[in-house]
Formats: sequence, C-alpha cells, structure tokens
Amino acid sequence: MSVNWIEQALKRLITDKAVLVTVRSTQGSVPRGPGTQMVVFAQGEQGTIGGGHLELQALAHARFVLAGQSERLDLRQVLGPSLGQCCGGAVDLVFERVSPEDLPRMRTLLLLPRTPLALFGGGHVGKALIHTLAPLPFAVRWIDSRDEIFPADVPSGVDCEHSNPVQAAVADLAPGSRVLIMSFSHAEDLDIVIACMKRQRSQGDLPFVGLIGSQTKWATFRHRLEDRGFSAKEIAHITCPIGVPGIAGKEPEVIAVAVAAQLLQML
Repeated sequence: MSVNWIEQALKRLITDKAVLVTVRSTQGSVPRGPGTQMVVFAQGEQGTIGGGHLELQALAHARFVLAGQSERLDLRQVLGPSLGQCCGGAVDLVFERVSPEDLPRMRTLLLLPRTPLALFGGGHVGKALIHTLAPLPFAVRWIDSRDEIFPADVPSGVDCEHSNPVQAAVADLAPGSRVLIMSFSHAEDLDIVIACMKRQRSQGDLPFVGLIGSQTKWATFRHRLEDRGFSAKEIAHITCPIGVPGIAGKEPEVIAVAVAAQLLQML
C-alpha cells in the first residue's frame, strides 16, 4: 500500500468530509483484494480499489453517499460486460462516511505497520532508491557517515541519520530490518557487512542483507569474510549483487527499481 496517498488523505481529512470505500470481500479474478481502501472527497480521491469502471461506479456512489443522496452503504459489482471489464470476478464494497472527528481512528486504520529498512549510503543509487521506496510499505532509515550528504527533498517517512563510524548504527536497527549496503567506499561496505553478520550470528533478526556490487567485488568480500572466521552458511546470508535478475541497466534509477522489486518479493 502506498504511504504517500495515505498521508495525503489524512491531511485532507483535517478539514474535509469524505467517504471511505473498502473492498470487503471478493470472488474470482479481481483487480485488488479484500481490505483495499480509497478515500473519496467531493472533489478528488486518494488511493485506488483497482481502476476501470469498477472504480468509476464506486466513486459515483461514494459521492452520492457523501452528498446525502443515498443511504446504501454496500455495493456488489460483478466485473463482466456490463462494467466493460472482463476479470470475471465480483467485488463487495462498503462505504463509510468520515469527517475530521474521525481522524484519529482513520490514522490507526490506514497507517498499517511498515517493514523496517536500513539503507547505508547517500550516493546516487541511494538517492534514487529513497524516492523509489517512499510510496512503498517500508519504514526507511537512511544512514551515512558523511556530513551534509542528505538532500533537502527527502520524502516524508524517511529518517536520516549521520553515524561515524557508520557500522555503529547496525547495533540498534529495528528487529526484522532489511538492510541495503551501498556506501561511498568498499572499506565502509565491508565494515557494515561484518557488523550485520555479527548481529545475525547473535540475534538472527536481519532477514535480508544486500550489498551493491559486482561478482568480482563479492568474491573479494567473500574471501575477506572467510579470513575473519565467518562460515560459508553465514556468508551465504549476504545477497550480492542486489536487484531482481534480468534488469541490465546501470543507471541509478534502474538499479533502484530492480532493488525495490526484490524487496517487495520478500514481503
């Protein structure tokens, strides 16, 4: 679920009334699953329940409810020829009027827990990744050893942290953190990898540790880790190179998409 649309919806709910549309249940092939939500205002909406004519009908009905022109708070839509959609399934929708008074409850309802992610490195790929990850369900902690490395336009929901030595930040990462390592130097990268492996050895709570780099870089790192007494099983916990296979581009934005896709596969 995109974090951005939720924040924008909550901001509007400070002053505006709306209708919360929720996919209550589904049958067969449908665009989005149960629990999917969108917030509909008199002008505009945030979120999506799948687009197409299904969403157009839902938007129209939500605005009837908002205007007091309909008291019907549930709607069943069959995704067939009558809607111009060929999914073949059916969707049951629930409509709920919400107002600024409901804001605390809506915060709890919409702001679902996000997976903690630590990104070490504020270089070109790090900057591209931050903007790619921002609308995704991750709570990002962005860490670098250099002063004034973080840009002014950091997306909301990203916590920036200066840590020197940079590997010291590994000790207090949230349990379950996914870790991405792409600092400005191979020496720092190795220090962070070693800190992660020591934590994994003692706590076993970093399910993914990814290191940017080539096969050649990883071969060098692997030998250095062996020299420091790490076992083959421990070393195998490190993913290098990172990113889903089959994406060959080296541009920062391309790498960011490949890495984000890899992370989403593990949720």
